[in-house]
Amino acid sequence: MTTTLAAAWTGHDTRLIGATVLAIAVIVVLITKAKQHPFLALILGSGVLGLVGGMPVDKLIKSFSSGVGSTVASVGVLIALGAMLGKLLADSGGADQIVDTILRRSGDRALPWAMALVAALIGLPMFFEIGLVMLIPVILLVAKRTGKPLLMLGIPALAGLSVLHGLVPPHPGPLAAAGALNANVGLTLAFGLLVAIPTVIIAGPLFGRLAAKMVPDAVAPERLVPESSSSDGRRPGFLATLSTVLLPVVLMMGKALADILLAKENHLRRVLDFIGDPLVALLAAVLLGMLTLGKSAGFTRDKLSSTVADSLPPIAGILLIVGAGGGFKQTLVDAGVGNVITSLATGANLSPLLLGWLVAVAIRLATGSATVATVSAAGIVAPLAATMDPSHSALLVLAIGAGSLFFSHVNDAGFWLVKEYFGLSVGQTLKSWSIMETVISVVAIALILPLGALL
Repeated sequence: MTTTLAAAWTGHDTRLIGATVLAIAVIVVLITKAKQHPFLALILGSGVLGLVGGMPVDKLIKSFSSGVGSTVASVGVLIALGAMLGKLLADSGGADQIVDTILRRSGDRALPWAMALVAALIGLPMFFEIGLVMLIPVILLVAKRTGKPLLMLGIPALAGLSVLHGLVPPHPGPLAAAGALNANVGLTLAFGLLVAIPTVIIAGPLFGRLAAKMVPDAVAPERLVPESSSSDGRRPGFLATLSTVLLPVVLMMGKALADILLAKENHLRRVLDFIGDPLVALLAAVLLGMLTLGKSAGFTRDKLSSTVADSLPPIAGILLIVGAGGGFKQTLVDAGVGNVITSLATGANLSPLLLGWLVAVAIRLATGSATVATVSAAGIVAPLAATMDPSHSALLVLAIGAGSLFFSHVNDAGFWLVKEYFGLSVGQTLKSWSIMETVISVVAIALILPLGALL
């Protein structure tokens, strides 16, 4: 095996691998040391990769530009629609309605499980940072009222948000990886939920009890604890809110099942393929949300318009990072790096799922960004997906997403958000949040690998 690999290896392969390592190092240094925006870091890293890897300048520019364009075209609109739905959920009071209803019906012992469920439901259409900012007042208020340890309630909520962020479309990372690997989004969603549920249970309520014992003196800053978590104004009902949030999930999963169970010529399958397309499903949820969320909360047309408009500026940075990540991915592919990685993995008999996870882990540890880790790792292992069936392509997306969550530390913005909101020291944040992220990553890949072997 070693002799075969050595015989097939060329000097150009060495140059490409060296260029990739150098490019990733440039991205890491620019993000962590020079404090540059990941968008700029990915552009410069792509340039280093292409030039050192021997790509002609005109081909380099064309590769990067086409990667940005195709990624934004396939993912950007979905991210924007997801942001609109999340903003409607927040401003209408629908998120508060979900929180209040679930907490009102859960007993004292079930509170950690309720917090995980609340976070998962709210986190479904929202970005991690938005969901965290929304949930923090609820977590702090419930901890104050019940006297429960802060991390016993906080860790389950954080786990629910983080798992959905890393594994389940329509979040940017899974969507970008699915686009890069040409994976079926509906199948990715279905497998993502299948992996997410046990992962949230283990990293959330179960690990939360351990975290509360490891950091028993965690107390939130008093200035952050609200007086009340509910509003006196009009807001949508629980069932209407829940139906709106789950609509895109149901439609996309319906498409995935139709693709598996029905013939291509079947009329029902054609209908489900259309309404289950992520773009149509999310658009339908936004339009429904304007009625079930906006109108129920008493929004005027002007208020609805401003809510939708206000959802877009905060995601501009995410769109740019995802787009530049797509450019970096395309540069990797066109330079031939992916083919080298593919031949190495084939020769070493390394599982593509494990390889995707390991690459994402390395980039996550280096850059701190789950999204950068996801889009970069997807570009590196993309050629492996070309020969995969739809199920394994979807699992590869999940493996990369799981790796992108590994051990958040001081170079991750989420680390500092959690530290400040929960009033923790750096050491306490490492012992709670960072370990929780690692548990999510390891449990998820431990579930994904057997799924890959069974399918």
